[in-house]
Amino acid sequence: MARSPRTSVWLAGEEKTKAPKRKAAEPGGEGTLDRDRIVATTVRMLDAEGLAKFSMRRLAAELGVTAMSVYWYVDNKDDLLELALDRAAGDMRVPDPGDEGADWREQVRELATEYRAMLIAHPWVARLVGQYLNVGPNSMAFADAALRVERNIGIAKDGANAVLGVIFQFVYGFATVEALSKERYQESGVTEDEYLKHVRETVADRPEFTELYKEAAEMMEARSAESVAAMRERDFAFALDMMIAGIEAMRDR
Repeated sequence: MARSPRTSVWLAGEEKTKAPKRKAAEPGGEGTLDRDRIVATTVRMLDAEGLAKFSMRRLAAELGVTAMSVYWYVDNKDDLLELALDRAAGDMRVPDPGDEGADWREQVRELATEYRAMLIAHPWVARLVGQYLNVGPNSMAFADAALRVERNIGIAKDGANAVLGVIFQFVYGFATVEALSKERYQESGVTEDEYLKHVRETVADRPEFTELYKEAAEMMEARSAESVAAMRERDFAFALDMMIAGIEAMRDR
């Protein structure tokens, strides 16, 4: 018999998303164990170590309890990761779509900037957003605000979904590459500017590379005075402005 497909912890009933507090009974267990503490600790561990190293056993050790104690509050790891995903989404501020004096362009920029900041602060989120429905209260509040801003733009209904798609898929890709790059710098034990300087020097020592890929080499040289952070911010702002201009042109057409 085929198993029913998993939907979401948020659609499984109130008992799934709320649980009573219990005193940590295990020796070494500190304070009251509850779902908020479990989810907050999960987010902190994922931020520090990533998905690959995370396990329910390691979480329990961090909380100072047995693994079975955690299962009083979450049925399984999937449910816990989905709860953590929505907790991370709570970092994002949302513009007020009901503000009649607001410029939709600035609201789109705010949505994109908040989404990018969240993905950078929590690199593991990029791996999870396609695995879960993301219908927790924080995720839905952000999505609802985005849809209302989109409505204020005045795009025809048949193109409305594409507006959000082009913005958030760009931000997702940009921020994911940014986060992975930062991980590479950290693993190398150098700053991002030191890493880029090393790459430039290595390329300069390989004339066959600069000859084969002249355009890339010239662009790298032209931007040699900029820090990685400055280049990244300028590229993000320019690309976002270009997409907003495209949305406006499509709307007017």
